[in-house]
Amino acid sequence: MAERPLPPSEIAPLDFFLRWVPAVVAADPLRRERLGDTRATLQFDLLGSGGGSFVLHLEAGSVRGALGPAESADLRLELDLDTWRALNAGALSAPEALLRRRLRMEGSLTLALKLHLIIG
Repeated sequence: MAERPLPPSEIAPLDFFLRWVPAVVAADPLRRERLGDTRATLQFDLLGSGGGSFVLHLEAGSVRGALGPAESADLRLELDLDTWRALNAGALSAPEALLRRRLRMEGSLTLALKLHLIIG
């Protein structure tokens, strides 16, 4: 996989989940190949002003974003908007966010480990 793409620092969550992530995956054949036949629904609950609930649907090497909440999610992540921005910028790692209790996770640990294949 090529160098990790970084979203614009001030991207709105709506643009990130509905446009940016699907476009990054669609433009990267290796990322699509590594996702393979994974079928899953990921829900991101961003807390605070400007946040909301967003969903990524993984299917056949592609990603589709939607507004949440999902009817049923295989993985649910809850974090505040500042933590989400720090993760996007690469200033904070997901394991560190979990250890510091800035990120809460429910669902498939295997899917959580694959998350870097989707987002970066």
